[in-house]
Amino acid sequence: MSTELFITSVLLGAGLAMDAFSVSIANGLADSGMKTGRTLSIAGTFAGFQFMMPMIGWFLVTRAAEKFEWFRPLIPWIALVLLLIIGGGLLKDGIEELRASKTGGADEDGQPDDVKLGFWALMMQGVATSIDALSVGFTTAAYNTMQALLSSLIIGVVTLFICLAGLRIGRRLGELLAGRASILGGLILIGIGLEIWIKGVFF
Repeated sequence: MSTELFITSVLLGAGLAMDAFSVSIANGLADSGMKTGRTLSIAGTFAGFQFMMPMIGWFLVTRAAEKFEWFRPLIPWIALVLLLIIGGGLLKDGIEELRASKTGGADEDGQPDDVKLGFWALMMQGVATSIDALSVGFTTAAYNTMQALLSSLIIGVVTLFICLAGLRIGRRLGELLAGRASILGGLILIGIGLEIWIKGVFF
């Protein structure tokens, strides 16, 4: 593997992982008591999607570019819809949690319950935060199969570590913000969706 390929892939991974990093913070905010296994599974999911999307993009552009070019304009819209759904749900849960805490609804420790991230919500987050990585695959048509695999793998590994950091930050902030953490997390997700949409549609 050339040094140029490695450096380019690391930089791509860092850039592509920023949305997943922000979503990881939101997830950590919503579940401040998250266990290590859960943390690894969430970060691993984001890393897996960031690995797959450039490979899918590379395959499409090298095997069937004309047939799939129509899909590119849909990417920001798909990300927007998915993150609005997830962020809206998290925001709703946070508001209900805050109301419950004010009216005496709490767990056995006297604290509001954390909002747990479901399997399908996590899958939707993975798609929404990585779908723009398809475009990376569109730009790597000159790579052979091994180079494309190595580049995608590096992007996935970089994403893994960045998301682990995001989850840790979110958990710490969640402990400080208590019941308001889910509301903030939902607003972050909605903001990310709007940011992806604005960049994709207007820039």
